[in-house]
Amino acid sequence: MSHLLSKVSAPDEQGCVQKITPESANWQYVGFELYQLKAGQTLRQDTLDKELCLVLVTGLADVSAGSENYKKLGERMSVFENKAPYAVYVPPSENFTVSAVTDLELAICKAPAQGKYPVRLISPDMCNYQTRGIDSNTRSVCNILFDNMEAESLLVCEVATPSGNWSSYPPHKHDSDNAPLETQLEETYYHRINPEQGFVFQRVYTDDRSLDETVSVDNHGVVMVPEGYHPVGVPHGYQSYYLNVMAGPSRNWIFHNDPDHEWIIEADKKKAEA
Repeated sequence: MSHLLSKVSAPDEQGCVQKITPESANWQYVGFELYQLKAGQTLRQDTLDKELCLVLVTGLADVSAGSENYKKLGERMSVFENKAPYAVYVPPSENFTVSAVTDLELAICKAPAQGKYPVRLISPDMCNYQTRGIDSNTRSVCNILFDNMEAESLLVCEVATPSGNWSSYPPHKHDSDNAPLETQLEETYYHRINPEQGFVFQRVYTDDRSLDETVSVDNHGVVMVPEGYHPVGVPHGYQSYYLNVMAGPSRNWIFHNDPDHEWIIEADKKKAEA
């Protein structure tokens, strides 16, 4: 199995089914955890030296963080409902409690921070929707913690890709700390698939092909992108959802397209204008 792929595990006593740390991923910035909590189950954590974005992927929950208390957050029961999620930003040196009101899928996105910003609720109306691409390259992006809200390191978004389409495409990368041309950002992809027995393909490769891996990703799998280009292909008959977490030396998303495939952008522009 590829070292870039983390397959889902059975829930531990806290409900954790995915846990990516800087140490396990052999990088510096991004942490990602996924919990499947049963109704009535409670999770408590300290943020330590990290800022967190708690994303209620599906289900309802009571969330307490610092001095803030939010009751019955959530609305979406499936990631394929075409609804933005609720999320909560939690700064370093705080603790939080999440109590599942219904069965809950909770993503915890982590990155280093110093504590510039307070606890904040991110409601669906605060998220930013975009449609990218045309034809079989069309996908929908929901920015949860991106240019819609300040943070120190974290960038968090969702992408929904229809059956038979491609996303994160044409292939792009963000592994060079070379602003304003490109920024260095580690990234995780948490994949969901509908129907759930499906799969998607994700390729991760560098210009010199010192890294060149293509993985088949099942439902609830996580792909780690330490460097390189990283497109996703969705087979016919299945819908794709993924939750992206990015962080690096600066909170700035500037990507570089694979020059071999950049012609597609210009071709799409001409087609859209025709």
